[in-house]
Amino acid sequence: MKVLIVDNVSDVAAQIVNAAGIEAVVMKTPSSDELCELIKDFDGIIVRNSTKMTKEVLDCAKNLKIIARAGVGVDNIDVVSATEKGVWVVNSPNGNTEATAEHTIGMLLALARKIPQAYESVNAGKFERSKFLGCELCGKTLAVIGFGKIGSRVAEIAKVLGMEILVYDPFADKAKVEALGYKKYDTVEELLPLCDCLTVHVPKNKDTVDLIKEDNIYNMKKGALIVNCARGGIINECALAKALADGYIAGAAIDVFVDEPNITECPLYKASENLIMVPHLGASTIEAQVKVAKDVAEQAVEVLQGGKPKTPVNKI
Repeated sequence: MKVLIVDNVSDVAAQIVNAAGIEAVVMKTPSSDELCELIKDFDGIIVRNSTKMTKEVLDCAKNLKIIARAGVGVDNIDVVSATEKGVWVVNSPNGNTEATAEHTIGMLLALARKIPQAYESVNAGKFERSKFLGCELCGKTLAVIGFGKIGSRVAEIAKVLGMEILVYDPFADKAKVEALGYKKYDTVEELLPLCDCLTVHVPKNKDTVDLIKEDNIYNMKKGALIVNCARGGIINECALAKALADGYIAGAAIDVFVDEPNITECPLYKASENLIMVPHLGASTIEAQVKVAKDVAEQAVEVLQGGKPKTPVNKI
């Protein structure tokens, strides 16, 4: 049996697969055409978010039994087609939690204090202290959309900073949310006019694409700050670019984009001086990459040895 490991997944994945007596083949992110040819020979594949497991690729798979996503989101995997072919899709829902939550708070702090802009100024030989007047997060309201593992951890850290937490998540238990000292709202529309800062932590699907868009972004407080470390497209890029350009939204920190890695094609590219853009770094810590690689490699081994995965995304 053979497992293909792509997208710079941590070396620990190959070590676990090989230790189980299964051959691990490691390579960089293949093109769609390359993957269509390669996948014929493999029983499993471990990916991050760059490799696209499309229906076309899956139609070429003869022996594939498992697609293991070293991370949380599976929007790069055609889960329906995989299920129809009897292929398990698994992810690692816990491995990225701390890394992404800390990254979100770091982005929010950098946004509030204009740290990247101030760095660029000093790096250019200037000392424009008065130009970079920021704001404190203590006492501000933070709207957390999506109260799963990452969203709830972000709220926990933000509360320590002295922020008031507002929550929207139709699947969260109101009593549990309020027991933590937060306020839960039934709709996004109720939440938006109340927050000074907003962060999203929902999966990307038909219900969450353009969750924040031109129709509702202007319902936020004027001067609000926005952070997206979840998935590109949850906050409509054109709407955000417009709201930044006209000064309604004071600033945004964006880690994820609709068309990655083609960043120069993004409507947000150079849209505002008060915009921080970084290249999908939410899970990019040494610790997180080891955790997710270990998690999904162990599940791949389990499935290929006749067992069932620990955290399946689909049902076989």
